[in-house]
Amino acid sequence: MVDPLNNAPSEPGRGALWVVATPIGCLEDITFRAVRVLREVDTILCEDTRRTRALCAHYEIRTTCKSFHAHTADREVDRVLDQLRNGASFALVSDAGTPLISDPGVRLVAGAQDGGVTVCAVPGPSAVPTALSICGLRCDTFRFMGFVPRSAGARRRLFSEAASDASAWVLFESATRLPSTLEALAESVGARRIAVCREMTKRYEEVIRGTSSEVRAAINLRTDELKGRLRGEITLVIEAQRSPASGVVDEKEHARELVRQGLSLKDASRQLAKATRLSGSEAYRLLVALRSEDGGTPIDG
Repeated sequence: MVDPLNNAPSEPGRGALWVVATPIGCLEDITFRAVRVLREVDTILCEDTRRTRALCAHYEIRTTCKSFHAHTADREVDRVLDQLRNGASFALVSDAGTPLISDPGVRLVAGAQDGGVTVCAVPGPSAVPTALSICGLRCDTFRFMGFVPRSAGARRRLFSEAASDASAWVLFESATRLPSTLEALAESVGARRIAVCREMTKRYEEVIRGTSSEVRAAINLRTDELKGRLRGEITLVIEAQRSPASGVVDEKEHARELVRQGLSLKDASRQLAKATRLSGSEAYRLLVALRSEDGGTPIDG
């Protein structure tokens, strides 16, 4: 069946692969459509059958779960593709969040696309936009870099690249390796702000913000409070910075031009923030400061 509103399949048809997002923490964060698709497909392909079965049990989903992960052999991928071409329907899920966002599955999706199999997305939770939405940092442009490398050398090289990049960065890290990662970040990005988003959507969700050194101190304190057992999934955000091309002088010149155009303070602030990497409040303060420097250049509020 095709949904007349968007021309997309509205229910699992024959020979379809459904890429289904599942909760990153709170089990209530799943769409009605996802639950229905998981109930109606022939098989659910999942990283860890134990985790997916727990979700299925909560929603009384009785579909067969089959292990499918990064180490699945190519011959098994080919077997699933053959079944799809012969009319079987599968749902692909990760342990949490949206599949293929730092999760296995690209071989299957690419093979299905290349083989003419219908591939349908069932969107939903993802740790990346969730962290960006609550971190409180400048992140109008961002790069997702996956998991932080385990080796110290690779980690230093990665963070050196982050230090010279004006975009925000989003990374995944384990709780056990977080202290060493924060130490490496402090050496690379200096006073640039970061946020550690932990246990998102769960009971003990928290966001710790500040410079790498400040966050590291807060994490050490938090670890002591938890008796050395800091746990949970960690999403790390490095704040976007002003690019060299958008330095203070350029921002001032653009602000003066907006003033000369006779714009109101509200409109000028909005345009300045859009054209530079200033936040709305920073743009407002710069315009007010310029008015004072220019001896009261009239800017309507």
